[in-house]
Amino acid sequence: MIVIEGQTNTLFDTTALSMLEKDILQQKKQSVTRYRYASEAHLRYELKLRSLTVEAAKALDASEAVFATFSKSRCNRRYWTRNEEGGFKLNVGVSPANAIRDIYDNGSEYAFECATAIIIVLYKAIIEANGDEAFNANFPNLLLYDGHHDSHLRLINEDGKTSYPGDVLYFSNPEHDPDKPEWQGENVVKLGADLYYGHGIGIKSEQDIISVLNKVRKPGSDVSAYLSDKFFHPDFAYIRGLTARNQLSEIQMIFPARIVAQIGSNRYIC
Repeated sequence: MIVIEGQTNTLFDTTALSMLEKDILQQKKQSVTRYRYASEAHLRYELKLRSLTVEAAKALDASEAVFATFSKSRCNRRYWTRNEEGGFKLNVGVSPANAIRDIYDNGSEYAFECATAIIIVLYKAIIEANGDEAFNANFPNLLLYDGHHDSHLRLINEDGKTSYPGDVLYFSNPEHDPDKPEWQGENVVKLGADLYYGHGIGIKSEQDIISVLNKVRKPGSDVSAYLSDKFFHPDFAYIRGLTARNQLSEIQMIFPARIVAQIGSNRYIC
């Protein structure tokens, strides 16, 4: 169920919505969960950012960027400097939006693991939703490393609720091969009904991803990989307000810091 503050009728013009946005809207309307929005504009922004996240995930899958552990990561040195841990630090004087786009445009120069890929996808979606100027103003010091992300990329944990396209989920592999810790799980973006993108695995169904993970369990294991019921998504209302630097102090007063997301085995707090 969708509830918009101050409105008794939640019907509004869906002409400009994409098919995916219409599907998400319909799913939320039919849900027993009550989804509250401060305005129709907030709802429309969420639908837009979810759709753009799906597009960004598909585009990263289509790029030539490949999976690699931190020790073997690589990046385009024109935009990024690789640090000792295998993360990518934005070079001084480089546009953050252009640096993220370069990963898509010159993917063959990049290799990173799945948690980093998730953050890249979310950054790309925000660029397309909010524009280069707003992104550059609010994300000036990017570091791409594991699930590390800028404090303005606020993420909200969900547990036990219905997930929708654009949400980030996690497949856990509790008895993975100890010699291959990179296979302890897979961070994925939900693309649609039983369709997920995971960097290094590609676009696959739930069972297909579980099958891939089960092939890298420790000898004798009888515990299957599984899709966790926990997931996260951006704080849509907060990110919608990231338009210019001089508005940030007001936004931060309205939206206090909160625990963000668990990505793989790591928890991050803003």
